[in-house]
Amino acid sequence: MTAMQKPRLSEDEIAVAPETERDEPSAPAPQPAPSPPAFVPKPPLLAAAYVLAGTLFALTQGLGMNLISANLPQIQGSLGATTNETTWLMAAYMAPNVSLSLLLIKIRAQYGLRNFAELSIIGFVLVSLMHLFANDLQSALVVRFFSGVAASPLSSLGFLYTLESFPPARKMNIGLCLALTNISLAMPVARLISPALIEIGQWHGLYLMEIALALMSFAAVYLLPLAPTPRAKVIERLDVVSYLFIAIGFGAAAIALTLGRLYWWLEAPWIGVLLAVAIIAVTAMVVIELNRKNPLIDVRWLASKEILHFTGALLLFRIVLSEQSSGAFGFFQVLGLQNEQIATLTWLILFTTIAGGLACAVLMKPGREPAIHAASLALLAIGAYMDSRATNLTRPAQMYASQAMIALAGALFLPPALASGMMSALKKGPNYILSFIIVFLVTQSLGGLLGSAAFGTFVTWREKFHSHALVQHITLMDPFVAQRASQLGAAYGRTITDPTLRNAEGLALLGQQATREANVLAYNDAFLLITALSTFALCALFIHMALIALRQSAAAPQPTAS
Repeated sequence: MTAMQKPRLSEDEIAVAPETERDEPSAPAPQPAPSPPAFVPKPPLLAAAYVLAGTLFALTQGLGMNLISANLPQIQGSLGATTNETTWLMAAYMAPNVSLSLLLIKIRAQYGLRNFAELSIIGFVLVSLMHLFANDLQSALVVRFFSGVAASPLSSLGFLYTLESFPPARKMNIGLCLALTNISLAMPVARLISPALIEIGQWHGLYLMEIALALMSFAAVYLLPLAPTPRAKVIERLDVVSYLFIAIGFGAAAIALTLGRLYWWLEAPWIGVLLAVAIIAVTAMVVIELNRKNPLIDVRWLASKEILHFTGALLLFRIVLSEQSSGAFGFFQVLGLQNEQIATLTWLILFTTIAGGLACAVLMKPGREPAIHAASLALLAIGAYMDSRATNLTRPAQMYASQAMIALAGALFLPPALASGMMSALKKGPNYILSFIIVFLVTQSLGGLLGSAAFGTFVTWREKFHSHALVQHITLMDPFVAQRASQLGAAYGRTITDPTLRNAEGLALLGQQATREANVLAYNDAFLLITALSTFALCALFIHMALIALRQSAAAPQPTAS
């Protein structure tokens, strides 16, 4: 996966209630969790400091992933590796990162939030320093694996610090919107700061910034302590077993989705092995959880109609949102544009994302979720359709409006979905929080990887189709082709005197132009596919809203005739 990803959602989205569990018959009885402390308002400046600390943690965690995906060509030169080999750095990071958040919830609840924050940030600082000693691909892979482990708690801290200053009534709208907006900032920020960091020191220059942010985060944790939360014994022995199966399954799936389209799905046997391992591991976890009295994850609830509908909606949104993370930036990379040449577009995406998050905080109220989601899908469909008319002369200025629409859609969609899903889980009881978190892990982390993999695979397939159609007509028997090849070969007139060799060079250049055109057409096809998916989701949402309205009108008491 060479395109940028939206950074993934983590586990402690709102940290609303510590969960307690009844242990299994063979385990000691768990301690009941005391009530959480009452909310104490903070002075305005201190409250703002906590929100800024949350932004710092979110950026620190997000840049760890996005600095790699935004600079693969530059990194492969520094490490002396191919594109496929360099992409293993992303796979090594995502393999532990996609599932570790699930276990961290219980670790935090059992051992205390303060200990969790301090040990997490110390571990991240140490791993960040290890990047300075990674000078080849093998050592870089080891460092990136541990970086994925160490970065996972930071997204939790980003959420917790952002929500710390808000009263409970505001956590689910203003606090939640700000926290999710902070997570979305890392992708554009990574592209904006990368050119200067690359000039400083190539591979190591990228992580000088991460080390600086890690040290700032270390200071923030100790200067701005979080309010203590009640502890409870919530970790059981079978929790560890179930988590190991989840980690194996999610990690194998993450590696396959990251690298599948580069090594190609049907060409590399190990991709099939990884997918089979993922299926077996997740199946084993399901079997264990179905037979537990006090499961880590309530599989039956996850298989209910409402949760399947919720999961499908979020997964579809993550796929269509890849239009920006994998589509627009990948399109300009094909045209030869670098990060510094698309800086204005990136700034626009950054500002629009912030504006969208603030607008969502103002607009989000209970019952408005369908309307906000409809607006998001409409913006996505319109923006993707505008991009589908691109040519080889399209430059970032022609995509300002469309990419702003897509960035705004991304900022508007997720907070209402997360709030409604979390409230649904809380209505069932605190023990359902972990089950809800697994839904978000799948839709945000693995869903983001699936979206990028599906988009990239579709583009590759369509590029081969269009390339085959175009190359069929490149023959010197065609006078127009012969004239074009001669014109292109004339550029080598001062260095190549043999006319046959000049024509061969002209044909090679013509073939490169045909490949570029095939890529442009492939991206246009992908943008049209995103348009179709967004329109389908919008129509499905309208039908769902209409059915709910019909049921409510049918259930309403009818006035009786006098």
